[in-house]
Amino acid sequence: MNESHVPEKKMVKIVVEGTEHEWPKAEIGYAEVVALEFPDFPEHPERSYSVKYSRGQGDKPAGILSPGSESVKVKDGMIFNVSPSGQS
Repeated sequence: MNESHVPEKKMVKIVVEGTEHEWPKAEIGYAEVVALEFPDFPEHPERSYSVKYSRGQGDKPAGILSPGSESVKVKDGMIFNVSPSGQS
């Protein structure tokens, strides 16, 4: 009997502020990246952060994620930098 009726998703290794994380989805959004670096972020939505990425997919190898922006496709070795930004 084949018990793997649901195909296993490949985990992708991404780096957030120098710490490697395994990510189970094909894409990642602003809030998800910030929560990897600051686990209490969901409880503090008033905080804002600057999220930059590099080593991304071919058509968007680098860029910025902002609150409410679309997610970005992830790939192994993709790097994210998260830093607190000033209050607006």
